[in-house]
Amino acid sequence: MATFTYQAADRRGRTIDGVMEAPDIHAVIAQLQRDTYYPIRVTPQEAAGRPARPLRAAWMPRGSRRVAGRDLVAFTQRLATLLEAGVPLDRALAIQAELAPTDRLRTITSGVLEDVRGGRSLADAFAKHHPHPFSRLYVNMVRAGERGGVLETTLKRLAEFLEEAQALRDTVVSALIYPALLTVVGGAAVVFLMTFVIPRFADIFRDLGGAIPAPTRLLLAVSGWLQHFWWLLGLGGLAGALTARVILRTAGGRLGADRLILRLPVIREVILEYEIARLARTLGTLLHSGVPLVSALALVKETSSNRHLAHAVGGLGEGVKRGAGLARPMADAGVFPSLAIHMVRVGEETGRMEDMLLKVGATFEADTRRRLKRLIALAEPAIILVMGLVVGFIVVAMLLAIFSISEIPL
Repeated sequence: MATFTYQAADRRGRTIDGVMEAPDIHAVIAQLQRDTYYPIRVTPQEAAGRPARPLRAAWMPRGSRRVAGRDLVAFTQRLATLLEAGVPLDRALAIQAELAPTDRLRTITSGVLEDVRGGRSLADAFAKHHPHPFSRLYVNMVRAGERGGVLETTLKRLAEFLEEAQALRDTVVSALIYPALLTVVGGAAVVFLMTFVIPRFADIFRDLGGAIPAPTRLLLAVSGWLQHFWWLLGLGGLAGALTARVILRTAGGRLGADRLILRLPVIREVILEYEIARLARTLGTLLHSGVPLVSALALVKETSSNRHLAHAVGGLGEGVKRGAGLARPMADAGVFPSLAIHMVRVGEETGRMEDMLLKVGATFEADTRRRLKRLIALAEPAIILVMGLVVGFIVVAMLLAIFSISEIPL
């Protein structure tokens, strides 16, 4: 057992100091939380009684200049908990600054605290740091919560939304890591064979003379071209990347590319379900927080990563302004899935639009995960098969040359 000194805040925001014996720092934090205290600082004491250098909890790495998504989720959850416990806003922000896991978030929180103490609203203080880490969606939800007098509830809902969005992004990224790694390793192996191994055999075949089979001649020609003109591939790849970047930075180019993506036979379903899940969950969360439908659609339009879908969402806002509701403009857009349209129509008829939109988001998130799992299950053996065929062709071509030179009948 070790001895720790701690500083914590109670439900009223008052700070207390104390000493506790526990196996480690995590046990101290857990015990304080069970006693309805909010840990600010936990410091182990050395055997001689001189306090050691203060230690932070395990989730508090330093040095990052960007605010990670998980850090923003934790920040929002803690702020909601402190406000719900009756801690004044300025003291809650001061505690948040103490608990900030990175220097970047600590600096931002301290700036927000100064603005709040200077008379700004919390939403206006957050808006000064837009778009990193507080997006317009974040700022507008906080503003709606302040106006409605339900800031802590709005922050809780916002934290849940951010957590779900982060989980969906993590699912997509995790699903793509293994196929990408497999492709890179396989491609590197083929390049190594073509540029380092095959040229050694080419010298041997040249010294021995004799007729070389056609597959081997083709392999040697490709290998020689890669050896002498590899820079053309690099130059072409760089030129293509720069050209694509320039095109995608224009409004028309980005819109055309996103429209093309939504027409691809396999990728279309994954991208569409992923975007619909994000749009529906964002819109439902905004409506739950008291943001008007037209304003919420404008915010959702900005959060969409697909410009074609964003253009369609802009049309939904125009339809709502004309009094056509939301389901009819969705059907007229010709982009949104039928299931989403029917569920929104049911939400309009029952007066539970925001709840139904959240269900749409949850449904399409689950569909995205299932479809990704199926695609990855098909992609992995396909990549292995392609790499096996390429390596197999290389091996067979080399064996044919060796057998022909040795005059061994096949």
